[in-house]
Amino acid sequence: MKYVLALFFFLAIYSSNAQVLQQRAVRLMGSRFDITIVAKDTVAADAYIDTVVAEVTRIENLISDWRPQTQISEVNRNAGIRPVKVDKEVFELTERALYLSRITGGAFDISFAAMDRIWKFDGSMSEMPSPEAIKKSVKKIGYQNILLDKVKGTIFLKEEGMKIGFGALGEGYAADKCRELMIGKGVQAGIVNGSGDMNTWGRHPDGNKWKIGVTNPIDNNELFAVLPLENEAAVTSGSYEKYVVFNDKRYAHIINPKTGYPASGLSSVTVLGPDAEFANGLSTSIMVLGKKKGLKLLKAFPRYRAILVDDKGRVRATKNLNIDINSQLE
Repeated sequence: MKYVLALFFFLAIYSSNAQVLQQRAVRLMGSRFDITIVAKDTVAADAYIDTVVAEVTRIENLISDWRPQTQISEVNRNAGIRPVKVDKEVFELTERALYLSRITGGAFDISFAAMDRIWKFDGSMSEMPSPEAIKKSVKKIGYQNILLDKVKGTIFLKEEGMKIGFGALGEGYAADKCRELMIGKGVQAGIVNGSGDMNTWGRHPDGNKWKIGVTNPIDNNELFAVLPLENEAAVTSGSYEKYVVFNDKRYAHIINPKTGYPASGLSSVTVLGPDAEFANGLSTSIMVLGKKKGLKLLKAFPRYRAILVDDKGRVRATKNLNIDINSQLE
């Protein structure tokens, strides 16, 4: 549902005050994870990175909807049949995803995993899907048909063929959990970046805040904003690299789960805040809701800040971001 535009963060291997910065790129959850740790030496940093990799792997083995042995796959196999008992961690993640589904009126929907993949953004589409096919594609989507029993710790999908998935939240959740784990082990600074779903803590060894660059959606070879981060998450959702054009109209890959049609109006949404998981849910939802409704949603969560870029390159930053950026990109 969400395409993550690369958030470039500026790092240099640096030694100061007996600290080193160690970085590793690995493939986890079907995506690239960039893990950066500041520690007393490279041996310690590498060990912490190994711990992060193990934690992301653990989470993937709980919530993946394409690995058959996971609890979420078991929930999906039993759609319309019976409730499935899951771990507290899985239950609470599902509970939060349902909350996002409700407050966005279904612009975000955890049951989006059941959508028929009729839109192709790999260059193979030669014509638009029919209105009938589009309507049918979202028939099994409906967060209202997900029943949670907190006492029994079960999840039940009421309709046969329903599915839930954490494709729009999983990397952010993993980044949050890894940050929490590292802080608990006394690691003073680092970044866990799951395919653009990023959480940071502490500072660069040189004493400065971490800095990330947000790519210009009109020209993805340049940055249009550089933002300092300290103990904060950042997520970007974008719709400008995967799209198709029919009758001179552009259809991007982020799909409105209520209608089955691609979202339009915005080309990029960057959200910053305390949690990558929730920032991810907000950025995806805003892409679907559009600028006006998206900004209204953000007002309910003042700890989160955002930059919105529309399809014409016009930029809107929330007031609590406190940065100067061009109002029109070229």
